[in-house]
Amino acid sequence: MDVPYDLTSYVRVLKMATTPTKEEFLQVAKIAGAGILLVGFIGFLIGTVMMLLTGGF
Repeated sequence: MDVPYDLTSYVRVLKMATTPTKEEFLQVAKIAGAGILLVGFIGFLIGTVMMLLTGGF
């Protein structure tokens, strides 16, 4: 592991990074929220199907 090389590459990435605009942030937040809701809904469906198949209420 070449520590000086790694540090310079990390510094280069941080210098290129910029703060997102409000529109960019809102778009990312909406996509992340939609993904969370989708995964939760799929989990709910699987849980409901399993409950119905096993007869547990």
